[in-house]
Amino acid sequence: MRDKDLYATILGISSPWSVIDVSLNASNQVVEVRVALDPKVKLKCPVCAMASRRYDSRPRRWRHLDTCQYRTILVADVARVECKEHGVLQVFLPWAEPGSRFTALFEALVIDWLREASITAVSRQLCLSWDEAAGIQGRAVQRGLRRRRPQAVAHIGIDETSFAKRHEYVTIVTEKGKAQVVHVADGRGLECLSLFYKGLTPRQLSSIQTVSMDMWPPYIQATRDHVPDADGKIAFDKFHVAQHLGQAVDKVRRSEHRELTKKGDRRLMGTKWLWLMSTPSRSEARAVQFDSLRKSSLKVAKAWQVKEVAMELWWPRRREQVLADFQGWVRWAKRVRLEPVQRVARTIAAHIDGIANAVVSGVTNAMSEGINSKVQWIKKMARGYRNRERFRNAIYFHLGGLDLYPACLSLTHTKP
Repeated sequence: MRDKDLYATILGISSPWSVIDVSLNASNQVVEVRVALDPKVKLKCPVCAMASRRYDSRPRRWRHLDTCQYRTILVADVARVECKEHGVLQVFLPWAEPGSRFTALFEALVIDWLREASITAVSRQLCLSWDEAAGIQGRAVQRGLRRRRPQAVAHIGIDETSFAKRHEYVTIVTEKGKAQVVHVADGRGLECLSLFYKGLTPRQLSSIQTVSMDMWPPYIQATRDHVPDADGKIAFDKFHVAQHLGQAVDKVRRSEHRELTKKGDRRLMGTKWLWLMSTPSRSEARAVQFDSLRKSSLKVAKAWQVKEVAMELWWPRRREQVLADFQGWVRWAKRVRLEPVQRVARTIAAHIDGIANAVVSGVTNAMSEGINSKVQWIKKMARGYRNRERFRNAIYFHLGGLDLYPACLSLTHTKP
């Protein structure tokens, strides 16, 4: 088989395109494959497929999969047509996406590697610049988002994750049925979540059954503004309630530790995690130490007891009973006379309907928290992101469940 026929087969080039020349530059370790369009073929608009006159042509180059140790470059003069309806456009190319400087097969290779390693590692191993690898990832995400079809989403989870230092966040919406990210937006304000809801049809909004979130006012308001019967669907996750209570217990501990230290009593020194961790996580010696502390008359012991009782209220039962139990807990917590605990009690009282929704439905935000952990792994793997758009792209790329590969890939080779 001649070299031109060989590369035509390798590249999947067929009529009206053909390989007209293959040249080797051994010193630079580059194989250059020149491709041409049959001059007799009638040109068509790539949008409407109507016959159109040639406007001009431009030389283009694409990086392809390496031939052994040689970098392979595809070269062609690409015609542009003037369509009466769509204006001047480049003719369709079966081996590359519009605007890309890489063949579809090369982009597919990069996409596969980006699933396994960081942009920095992939760019280094494939001799790409960081921007080139990130560009391939970005185009893959945009393709995937365009291909995503509107579907009914019954259960969603909403959470924020840190983008960088200085309390910068992104809002992430997760579809619980598929454990996929369906929306990423900068910040955690009202508009961040409203953008997601505005992108849904009235039917999709009505199909939402539960919205699991923390007690963040902008998320609550955005959901109330757009989701029908939102107050009956918003569920405040047990994890976030426990987080508020844990913080209250720690505030009581720190305040009491300062008071005791002044008197020479150092019982609470180094006990922070004893009050916050679950019982099975403690060693035997630490468990004995904690048992003595929790049975004492310390303020933190009382705060811990209030927290533990609240955590025991999350078993499924009738809504009326859930409300009565939590209302009773709120009254008790307010009588404890510990300001951090009272503050959380007021917060729970103000959000008691959403807590009851979570208990009755059994909905949790565990999946969103799991997604959040994966997002942090993505950020750690990249050693942080300075660009918000690329951070969003990385989240969609790894967690969006998107169809990422170039459409023209099936016209030349079938993806394994």
